[in-house]
Amino acid sequence: MFRYVSLYVPTSPRSATAVLASYRYLSLSPLVHGPRLSWTAPVAPVAVTDVMQDLYKQYNQYLRPLEEHYRFYDFGYHPLDQQYFLAKPTVLLVGQYSTGKTTFIQHLLRRGYPGMRIGPEPTTDGFIAVMHPLHGAKEGFIHGNALVVDKNRQFAPLQMFGNSFLNKFGCSECPSELLKHISLIDTPGILSGEKQRTDRRYDFLGALNWFAQKSDLIVLLFDAHKLDISDEFRNAIESIKDNSEKIRIVLNKADRVTPQQLLRVYGALMWSLGKVLRTPEVVRVYTGSFWDEPLLYEDNEKLFELEKNDLLTELRHLPRNSAMRKLNDLCKRARSAKVHSYIISHLADNMVSSWSWQSRIDSKKRELIDNLGDVFTSVTHEHRIDRGDLPDVYEMQNLLRKIDFSSLNKLDKFKLNKVDQMLSNEIGYLMSRIHQEEQDPNIHKEITGGIFGNTFNDVHDRSTMDSHTVEEERRAAKNIS
Repeated sequence: MFRYVSLYVPTSPRSATAVLASYRYLSLSPLVHGPRLSWTAPVAPVAVTDVMQDLYKQYNQYLRPLEEHYRFYDFGYHPLDQQYFLAKPTVLLVGQYSTGKTTFIQHLLRRGYPGMRIGPEPTTDGFIAVMHPLHGAKEGFIHGNALVVDKNRQFAPLQMFGNSFLNKFGCSECPSELLKHISLIDTPGILSGEKQRTDRRYDFLGALNWFAQKSDLIVLLFDAHKLDISDEFRNAIESIKDNSEKIRIVLNKADRVTPQQLLRVYGALMWSLGKVLRTPEVVRVYTGSFWDEPLLYEDNEKLFELEKNDLLTELRHLPRNSAMRKLNDLCKRARSAKVHSYIISHLADNMVSSWSWQSRIDSKKRELIDNLGDVFTSVTHEHRIDRGDLPDVYEMQNLLRKIDFSSLNKLDKFKLNKVDQMLSNEIGYLMSRIHQEEQDPNIHKEITGGIFGNTFNDVHDRSTMDSHTVEEERRAAKNIS
C-alpha cells in the first residue's frame, strides 16, 4: 500500500520546470509500516536565498561529516554556518596604515560612518564591519562581544579568537543604500618598522584569514609614497594567498606624484608584489586616488577615471556573482577536504598500534612528519592527485606536531563517495538554478546608492565611449570640416 502525496500545481511554465526538478529525489524509503513512496518537499521559487539555503544543506549533509571525521578544522579551516551562505557579498580592505582604507570606504558610501577615524597615524586599530542596520534600526556601533552572539549576523565563529580580539572588533551600522547590497570590512593598519614588533595580543593573521575566506573581494591598498612591504604585511599577504583569485591591488594616492614618478612607482610595486605573491599571472592593479579631494597632478586624470570606473564596475557586479562565487568556493573546499582526508588516512595506515610503547608511538610520529614530502608523493600516485592541490609541506608539518596521531581515522570510502555525489550531481543542479535566477529581469542584481548613483552611470558611459570611439569622432569631425 502506498501513501498519497499532494502535489503543488504550478501557475507558469517556469515554475513547472522548477517543481519537476524538485521531484527528482523520488525514492522508496523503508518506514515503520513497510516501504512507501516518499517525496521531498518541492523547492521554493528560484531565488538566490533559496539556492543558498540548499547549498548550505548540501554542505551539512555531504561535506561537513568528512571534514569532522578527518579533523579538517585543526588545519586552518573553519566550519561554515548558515549565515555565511545567506550573507551579503563582502569586500575586505587590507593595507598598511595610512594607505587610505577608511577613506576608501567613505568615498564609496559618500558619507562617514560610526567609529570612523582618519589620520596619518595608525587610526583603525581593530576590525570594523560596515553594514546596513537590521530590522530598521538606526545607525550605531555594536561591540564585538555582543556582535558574535547575534544570530542574524555571520560572525559567531569569531568567538574562537578570544576576548582580546573581540575587544578590537565591532560593527558600524550605517543606513546607506549601498550597504543594502554589500558589506565592507575595514582592518587594522598593518605596522612597519619597530611598531610591527608590538604584540597585538590576538591571532591577527588567523582573524585576517577568516575574513579572507568569507569575503567575495579582497582589496590590497598601497600608498604611492610607501611601497615597502613590511614583515607583518608580507605575513598578512601570505596568510590570504589561498584566496588569490579574489585579490585586487589598488595603488592609491597616485595623484600625489608626477607622471614620470608614477611610472617608476608602478614598476617598483609590481616588482615587490612578484616577490610576495609568487604567481606567474600578472596581478590586476588599479591606479588612482580614491577619495573626494581634488587631484594634485592632473596629467593622469583620464587614466585615473578609467581605472576607477573599472574597479567600481567590478564592485557593482558583486551581488550578481556572489552566489556563483560561494558555490565555486564550496567546490574548492570539497576538493581540499578530499585531499586532506587522503593524507590523514595515509598517516593513520602507517601509524603503529595505539597499544605500542609510547616511545615507539612518538618515534613513528616524528618519522612520518619528517618524511611528509614522501607521504605527499605516495598520496599523489595512489589517488591521482595533482601536486598543486597539496597543502604546504612546512605548514602541515607544524600543525601535525600538535595532533594526537592515535585519533586519526583511516579512509572512509562512504563519506568520500557522498562528497563525489555532491560534486557530480547536486552542485550541477544548483548551478543551473543560479543561471536561471541570473536571467530573471525582475531580480535586481547590481549595487545602487553611494558612489553608484546617476553620477557613476554618466561617468562610466562617457569614459567607455571615449576609450573606444575617440578615433571615430575625430574622423567624423574631419569629414564635416
